[in-house]
Amino acid sequence: MGQAQKSINVLLVDDDEINNFISIKLIKKTLLNTDIKACLNGKFAIKQLSEICLSDPELLPDYILLDINMPVMNGWEFLEEFEKLNIDPNGKIKIYIVSSSVFSNDINKSRLFELVTDFISKPLNVDKLKHLFKEEYSI
Repeated sequence: MGQAQKSINVLLVDDDEINNFISIKLIKKTLLNTDIKACLNGKFAIKQLSEICLSDPELLPDYILLDINMPVMNGWEFLEEFEKLNIDPNGKIKIYIVSSSVFSNDINKSRLFELVTDFISKPLNVDKLKHLFKEEYSI
């Protein structure tokens, strides 16, 4: 018969705890079999990802939803560090910038990073998430 659906791992990197709470609810509504973790800044996310990469790269997230404007380490700095440390040498992770920024220079800058799959404007909703996770649907 059909194969058991594997859990999809998602890492939210956003300094807004309320936004993370809402995003987690929306993601769980969109994708039933999901393991979601949240980091409140890019530096903490890099630390966690580096540890996973060293211990068991299979456990790296499938998706990273990355905010741009955060304290400590912003989204751009995160991407530069992520690239420099070669955290995902096999290219498993799909990184989406999820931002309330409407500046075209942010959207254009996101396209300069090969690591970035797409730029999604906040607020997230089920339709945006279905588009983002379209590969996970076998419709």
